[in-house]
Amino acid sequence: MMEYKGYIGEVQFDSESHIFHGEVINTRDVITFEGQTVSELEQAFKESIEDYISWCKEEGVNPERPYSGKFNLRISPELHKEIAVKAKKMNMSINKFVEKAVMDELSVLHR
Repeated sequence: MMEYKGYIGEVQFDSESHIFHGEVINTRDVITFEGQTVSELEQAFKESIEDYISWCKEEGVNPERPYSGKFNLRISPELHKEIAVKAKKMNMSINKFVEKAVMDELSVLHR
């Protein structure tokens, strides 16, 4: 993994063509880069991010920022009620309750 200005790049090595290639994984926009050495790869990653930001500016659009920590979640009214009641009993906000539940689940997956 590589990180620059909050953008995270995932890298793979193609053993047939002897080249590293990567893609930014924390945006919906497609941002790719490649290089034959680690130095080339790091430089290409930064240049791809800078090119993306420049292109967005020229086009008059906001670059997609890496995930903000906000997302909408649609659930049934019954589940919403259960979450609200359980969160209240635990003296937590709904956001903190859901964050804890997700983190607990992710920690189980990473064992």
